[in-house]
Amino acid sequence: MSMSEELAPMKQQVYKDPRPKEYFDRFHARGRTRDPDWAYQLVRTVVTFYSLIFFRLRGIASDNVPLTGQVILAPNHFSFMDHFFIGVYLRRKIRFMAKSQLFTRPAQFIFSHGGVFPVRRGAHDDDAFITAETILGRGGCVAMYCEGGRSRTGKLSENVKPGIGRLALETGAWVVPTAIYGSSRVRNWKKLQFPLVTVQYGEPIRFEKVESPTREQEQAVAEEIFEAIRVLYGALEQLGRRGMARRVRAERRAARSRTAAAA
Repeated sequence: MSMSEELAPMKQQVYKDPRPKEYFDRFHARGRTRDPDWAYQLVRTVVTFYSLIFFRLRGIASDNVPLTGQVILAPNHFSFMDHFFIGVYLRRKIRFMAKSQLFTRPAQFIFSHGGVFPVRRGAHDDDAFITAETILGRGGCVAMYCEGGRSRTGKLSENVKPGIGRLALETGAWVVPTAIYGSSRVRNWKKLQFPLVTVQYGEPIRFEKVESPTREQEQAVAEEIFEAIRVLYGALEQLGRRGMARRVRAERRAARSRTAAAA
């Protein structure tokens, strides 16, 4: 990596929120009972223009995301912009699980009205899972990061958290592994460096529903999901966005040909 490509420094992470869980009850209550409102569309419109103009964002295979029913989007995580990048090319409204430290005035108003709900990192936060599972139970779409937080190295994290495995097993929802390539350099905007960002949506996968999964089962599913992300990310890194788009088109043509021949 050349000097001009060095990553801008990230702020020191604060993993524990000193506020009591009761502070966040109102955000969970809203998340469980109400859909995103005007705030979601306003932010989406602004961020879409920003993403397309400055980061020349491109989505690949967005039709892999089911248009209805419960869906978990599982992207890698480099940047605060990842929340927005994954939603630009989707018709569905995505509900985001975000660290509780972001819920401060006045931003918390936009977050809660935009469908975001908090998770208290460093705590056994069942409230976040109850909210996510309630949204999915109503046929919603929830985004959750396998890594649990942003990678600070510019590379995919080596550590995968079991949380997404728990959510997938307890709900039986479709999981769409999603690779975001280029967003590790988004914070270089302060140097007037705007990287190309590509989002590729993988084939949806589903795991048999388990009432009370063990920690080992949750971890195994999380690893399987993240391995699918690694494959997508590695292909984008090797082929680039154009090469990957061509591969997807070729694979789909071949699948249609096989289907026609079988008929």
